[in-house]
Amino acid sequence: MVKQQDGNKDGLSRRGLLGAGLAGAAGLSLGLGGLGSVSALASAATLRQPGSLPYPNLAPGTDTIPQIEHIVVLMMENHSYDNRLGTLRRPDADGFTFANGRPTATSLYANGDIQHAFHMPTTCQNGSPSQNWTSSHIQFDGGLGDGFVISPSGPTSMGYWDTPDQPFYHSLARTFPIADRYFCSVLGQTYPNRRYLIGATSIGQINDTTPALTDYPKNGTIFDALDAAGVTWKDYYSSTLEALGTTLPAATTLLYPLAFFNHTANTVAITEFFSDAAAGTLPGYCIVEPDYNVQSEENPQNIAVGEAFAASVVNAVMSGPGWSKTLLIWTYDEHGGYYDHVPPPAALAPDDIQPAVTDGQSAYNGFAQYGFRVPFAIVSPYAQPSYVSHQVMDHTSICALVEAKWNLPAMTLRDANAAAPLDMLDFSRAAFATPPVLAQPLLDTDPSALACNVSGPGTIPPPGSVTPA
Repeated sequence: MVKQQDGNKDGLSRRGLLGAGLAGAAGLSLGLGGLGSVSALASAATLRQPGSLPYPNLAPGTDTIPQIEHIVVLMMENHSYDNRLGTLRRPDADGFTFANGRPTATSLYANGDIQHAFHMPTTCQNGSPSQNWTSSHIQFDGGLGDGFVISPSGPTSMGYWDTPDQPFYHSLARTFPIADRYFCSVLGQTYPNRRYLIGATSIGQINDTTPALTDYPKNGTIFDALDAAGVTWKDYYSSTLEALGTTLPAATTLLYPLAFFNHTANTVAITEFFSDAAAGTLPGYCIVEPDYNVQSEENPQNIAVGEAFAASVVNAVMSGPGWSKTLLIWTYDEHGGYYDHVPPPAALAPDDIQPAVTDGQSAYNGFAQYGFRVPFAIVSPYAQPSYVSHQVMDHTSICALVEAKWNLPAMTLRDANAAAPLDMLDFSRAAFATPPVLAQPLLDTDPSALACNVSGPGTIPPPGSVTPA
């Protein structure tokens, strides 16, 4: 099994497996501040509890959004909102501010030098950014958000890509609704964040070490809830890996291994996604996995390759016969160590489980804290055109959406009180009944973008991007 360090200066192993109560919950989580224990939180009478239903007067499994039959989740890797969408220049979206045509964002070196935000010289990455538990908290700096350059990410953290580098993504983000307060669930790496996507808790995991075979959340996963309600689901994987003594799919189900081993028929090859989309037979819920070796956009990958994969998934959904009843979510698992100017707010701790810190690491404020913003968009006939959601959300908001649709019980305090992205939808009209034509991904128009795979990512940071103290 090939492992990467992923800029991980703590030495934690990387890529062990992967090669309603809804509206207004955002304000609730902010108002609770740093409250983290179940005993403290339980005193707040307005909190929904694990096991409760979004609509208590309806039977579990009731379909409350019949306009949508298929929810598709496309979660890429390791980029912040500002890093990918900061240059959209939409007045209604909180991205970079500009002066003289350039972003004004800066971050200080320890000696007082100023690193300015800069356009990345190519679509390749240099492998430098770090988003492990310690690095992310250094970047967060107790809410100041001023620790990016002094963290192990270094000056690379201030790099960003613009429309010419990712024309498909920016076209999607200008056409369909996006969220500018969608945070990853943990100030940390891929595995704990993706655990929140399927279990609304990481049960203490803070890094990307291989999960234990018996790891499982007390109240199960979203897959268990879907099974109980008779809702079909699949996890479509694009690559395999060697783990737990055998060859396995590189799939999110394996982050809680029993979710995979108890549902092996539900984790299927990516070819089935494209055939299911073409036939209009996508399941009720699915996760679409890129090839984590080359397509996920994790550093040091070429982001143009990931954009091309994402475009193939989105276009397959929009061109398939099931488009009229489909909702696709495009997002990222975490910020990848890249800069974002919005310090994440306090969050609702999902349970009493504390961070599994080691080697003198601090637990900080545990899991009562969101991670940095990541891109988030909804692609659906019922999506609100060019809308920007400003409500605070995280990966458990996807859980909340699934739970709201099928009236499923909450798994933890986090998803029970998460805001679902329902404001981004308008079920009274299908504004995109006819799918829009989006820009082609960069690789379709400029195959030379692959050249940096050989020549390198360019000089990072570029000359002239640092102002001496």
